Amino acid sequence: MTQLRKGSFLKRAKDISISSALAITILSSGIGMTGCGSSEDEEAYSYEETTYSKGIRSHIKEVKPGEFKITDEESVDADKSVAIVTYLDGHTDSLSTTAAKALIDDEIRNNQSSVGHHSGLSTMLLYGGMGYMLGRSSNNAYMNNYRGNGSAARGFYSDPNVYNKSQSAVQQANASRSTRMVTSRPKGGRNGFFGRSAGRSGG
Repeated sequence: MTQLRKGSFLKRAKDISISSALAITILSSGIGMTGCGSSEDEEAYSYEETTYSKGIRSHIKEVKPGEFKITDEESVDADKSVAIVTYLDGHTDSLSTTAAKALIDDEIRNNQSSVGHHSGLSTMLLYGGMGYMLGRSSNNAYMNNYRGNGSAARGFYSDPNVYNKSQSAVQQANASRSTRMVTSRPKGGRNGFFGRSAGRSGG
Protein backbone atom coordinates (compact mmCIF):
# COMPACT_ATOMS: atom_id res chain seq x y z
CA MET A 1 0.00 0.00 0.00
CA THR A 2 1.29 3.46 -0.91
CA GLN A 3 2.34 5.42 2.16
CA LEU A 4 1.10 9.03 2.44
CA ARG A 5 2.91 11.67 4.34
CA LYS A 6 0.89 13.40 7.06
CA GLY A 7 0.84 16.70 5.14
CA SER A 8 -0.38 15.04 1.96
CA PHE A 9 -3.20 13.26 3.81
CA LEU A 10 -4.42 16.48 5.43
CA LYS A 11 -4.32 18.31 2.06
CA ARG A 12 -6.33 15.56 0.36
CA ALA A 13 -8.90 15.49 3.18
CA LYS A 14 -9.23 19.27 2.95
CA ASP A 15 -9.80 19.08 -0.85
CA ILE A 16 -12.52 16.44 -0.40
CA SER A 17 -14.31 18.59 2.17
CA ILE A 18 -14.22 21.67 -0.08
CA SER A 19 -15.49 19.66 -3.07
CA SER A 20 -18.33 18.16 -1.04
CA ALA A 21 -19.37 21.55 0.31
CA LEU A 22 -19.26 23.06 -3.18
CA ALA A 23 -21.38 20.23 -4.63
CA ILE A 24 -23.99 20.62 -1.89
CA THR A 25 -24.14 24.39 -2.52
CA ILE A 26 -24.57 23.92 -6.29
CA LEU A 27 -27.27 21.29 -5.84
CA SER A 28 -29.13 23.45 -3.36
CA SER A 29 -28.95 26.45 -5.70
CA GLY A 30 -30.14 24.35 -8.61
CA ILE A 31 -33.18 23.14 -6.70
CA GLY A 32 -34.02 26.68 -5.66
CA MET A 33 -33.64 28.05 -9.19
CA THR A 34 -35.84 25.33 -10.66
CA GLY A 35 -38.69 26.17 -8.29
CA CYS A 36 -38.38 29.86 -9.05
CA GLY A 37 -38.26 29.27 -12.79
CA SER A 38 -41.44 27.20 -12.76
CA SER A 39 -43.32 29.98 -11.01
CA GLU A 40 -42.06 32.61 -13.45
CA ASP A 41 -42.91 30.42 -16.47
CA GLU A 42 -46.46 29.91 -15.27
CA GLU A 43 -46.94 33.64 -14.79
CA ALA A 44 -45.24 34.58 -18.06
CA TYR A 45 -47.47 32.28 -20.12
CA SER A 46 -50.84 33.28 -18.75
CA TYR A 47 -52.73 34.82 -21.65
CA GLU A 48 -56.23 35.43 -22.97
CA GLU A 49 -57.25 33.11 -25.78
CA THR A 50 -59.87 34.34 -28.27
CA THR A 51 -61.71 31.92 -30.52
CA TYR A 52 -64.56 32.13 -33.03
CA SER A 53 -66.93 29.24 -33.67
CA LYS A 54 -68.15 30.87 -36.90
CA GLY A 55 -66.16 31.82 -39.99
CA ILE A 56 -66.72 33.00 -43.57
CA ARG A 57 -67.17 31.18 -46.85
CA SER A 58 -66.40 33.59 -49.67
CA HIS A 59 -67.26 33.13 -53.35
CA ILE A 60 -65.02 35.10 -55.72
CA LYS A 61 -65.34 35.22 -59.52
CA GLU A 62 -62.92 36.40 -62.19
CA VAL A 63 -64.86 38.85 -64.35
CA LYS A 64 -62.00 39.98 -66.61
CA PRO A 65 -58.47 38.66 -66.96
CA GLY A 66 -56.86 39.31 -63.56
CA GLU A 67 -59.94 41.17 -62.22
CA PHE A 68 -62.25 39.67 -59.62
CA LYS A 69 -65.47 40.37 -57.74
CA ILE A 70 -66.92 38.91 -54.54
CA THR A 71 -70.21 37.30 -55.56
CA ASP A 72 -71.37 35.83 -52.24
CA GLU A 73 -70.35 35.45 -48.61
CA GLU A 74 -71.96 33.43 -45.87
CA SER A 75 -71.37 32.44 -42.27
CA VAL A 76 -70.14 28.87 -41.73
CA ASP A 77 -68.45 26.87 -38.98
CA ALA A 78 -64.95 28.25 -38.40
CA ASP A 79 -63.24 25.08 -39.63
CA LYS A 80 -65.17 25.31 -42.91
CA SER A 81 -63.94 28.82 -43.73
CA VAL A 82 -62.80 28.94 -47.34
CA ALA A 83 -62.60 31.20 -50.41
CA ILE A 84 -63.95 29.50 -53.53
CA VAL A 85 -62.49 31.20 -56.61
CA THR A 86 -63.97 30.68 -60.08
CA TYR A 87 -61.79 31.67 -63.05
CA LEU A 88 -62.76 32.72 -66.57
CA ASP A 89 -61.84 29.34 -67.99
CA GLY A 90 -64.29 27.66 -65.62
CA HIS A 91 -61.91 25.99 -63.17
CA THR A 92 -62.10 26.70 -59.44
CA ASP A 93 -59.72 26.89 -56.52
CA SER A 94 -60.63 26.43 -52.86
CA LEU A 95 -58.34 28.61 -50.75
CA SER A 96 -57.99 27.83 -47.06
CA THR A 97 -57.51 30.69 -44.61
CA THR A 98 -53.81 29.82 -44.56
CA ALA A 99 -53.58 30.11 -48.35
CA ALA A 100 -55.61 33.34 -48.34
CA LYS A 101 -53.32 34.86 -45.71
CA ALA A 102 -50.25 33.84 -47.75
CA LEU A 103 -51.60 35.65 -50.83
CA ILE A 104 -52.41 38.77 -48.81
CA ASP A 105 -48.97 38.75 -47.17
CA ASP A 106 -47.27 38.32 -50.55
CA GLU A 107 -49.14 41.36 -51.90
CA ILE A 108 -48.23 43.47 -48.87
CA ARG A 109 -44.61 42.40 -49.08
CA ASN A 110 -44.11 42.91 -52.81
CA ASN A 111 -46.66 45.57 -53.87
CA GLN A 112 -47.28 47.53 -50.71
CA SER A 113 -48.16 50.80 -52.47
CA SER A 114 -50.81 49.14 -54.64
CA VAL A 115 -52.58 47.13 -51.94
CA GLY A 116 -56.31 47.72 -52.30
CA HIS A 117 -55.90 49.81 -55.47
CA HIS A 118 -56.66 47.07 -57.96
CA SER A 119 -59.18 44.26 -58.42
CA GLY A 120 -56.78 41.35 -58.08
CA LEU A 121 -57.53 38.22 -56.07
CA SER A 122 -55.46 39.31 -53.07
CA THR A 123 -57.57 42.49 -52.80
CA MET A 124 -60.82 40.48 -52.75
CA LEU A 125 -59.40 38.31 -49.98
CA LEU A 126 -58.19 41.28 -47.95
CA TYR A 127 -61.28 43.48 -48.32
CA GLY A 128 -63.83 40.67 -48.12
CA GLY A 129 -65.24 39.05 -45.00
CA MET A 130 -62.36 36.61 -44.77
CA GLY A 131 -59.78 39.40 -44.66
CA TYR A 132 -61.82 41.27 -42.07
CA MET A 133 -62.03 38.25 -39.80
CA LEU A 134 -58.36 37.36 -40.33
CA GLY A 135 -57.54 40.86 -39.11
CA ARG A 136 -59.44 40.18 -35.88
CA SER A 137 -56.57 37.96 -34.76
CA SER A 138 -53.90 39.87 -32.85
CA ASN A 139 -51.26 38.08 -34.95
CA ASN A 140 -52.77 39.52 -38.16
CA ALA A 141 -53.75 42.99 -36.92
CA TYR A 142 -51.30 44.56 -39.40
CA MET A 143 -53.74 43.69 -42.19
CA ASN A 144 -56.15 46.32 -40.90
CA ASN A 145 -53.63 49.02 -41.86
CA TYR A 146 -54.19 48.14 -45.52
CA ARG A 147 -57.96 47.72 -45.54
CA GLY A 148 -58.68 51.45 -45.36
CA ASN A 149 -62.16 52.46 -44.22
CA GLY A 150 -64.99 49.96 -44.27
CA SER A 151 -66.89 51.62 -47.11
CA ALA A 152 -63.97 50.97 -49.50
CA ALA A 153 -64.92 47.28 -49.50
CA ARG A 154 -68.29 47.97 -51.19
CA GLY A 155 -66.69 48.37 -54.59
CA PHE A 156 -65.21 44.89 -54.49
CA TYR A 157 -68.60 43.15 -54.28
CA SER A 158 -70.66 42.29 -57.36
CA ASP A 159 -73.63 44.34 -56.12
CA PRO A 160 -74.95 46.07 -52.94
CA ASN A 161 -77.08 43.08 -51.93
CA VAL A 162 -74.03 40.83 -51.83
CA TYR A 163 -72.21 43.40 -49.70
CA ASN A 164 -75.12 43.64 -47.26
CA LYS A 165 -75.30 39.85 -46.98
CA SER A 166 -71.58 39.81 -46.29
CA GLN A 167 -71.98 42.28 -43.43
CA SER A 168 -74.61 40.03 -41.88
CA ALA A 169 -72.28 37.02 -42.15
CA VAL A 170 -69.46 38.98 -40.53
CA GLN A 171 -71.76 40.01 -37.67
CA GLN A 172 -72.66 36.37 -37.08
CA ALA A 173 -68.98 35.44 -36.99
CA ASN A 174 -68.23 38.28 -34.57
CA ALA A 175 -71.11 37.20 -32.33
CA SER A 176 -69.52 33.74 -32.00
CA ARG A 177 -66.44 35.21 -30.31
CA SER A 178 -65.44 33.76 -26.94
CA THR A 179 -62.44 34.31 -24.67
CA ARG A 180 -60.83 32.43 -21.81
CA MET A 181 -57.72 32.76 -19.70
CA VAL A 182 -55.03 30.15 -20.34
CA THR A 183 -52.36 29.70 -17.67
CA SER A 184 -50.11 27.19 -19.41
CA ARG A 185 -47.46 27.68 -22.07
CA PRO A 186 -49.07 28.33 -25.51
CA LYS A 187 -48.57 25.41 -27.89
CA GLY A 188 -49.75 26.91 -31.17
CA GLY A 189 -53.36 26.78 -30.01
CA ARG A 190 -56.34 28.51 -31.57
CA ASN A 191 -55.60 32.14 -30.85
CA GLY A 192 -57.58 34.45 -33.09
CA PHE A 193 -60.17 33.83 -35.75
CA PHE A 194 -59.66 30.63 -37.72
CA GLY A 195 -58.76 27.50 -35.79
CA ARG A 196 -58.31 24.69 -38.29
CA SER A 197 -57.86 25.33 -41.99
CA ALA A 198 -58.44 23.05 -44.93
CA GLY A 199 -55.68 22.76 -47.50
CA ARG A 200 -55.67 24.40 -50.93
CA SER A 201 -57.15 22.36 -53.73
CA GLY A 202 -57.90 22.80 -57.38
CA GLY A 203 -61.13 21.99 -59.13
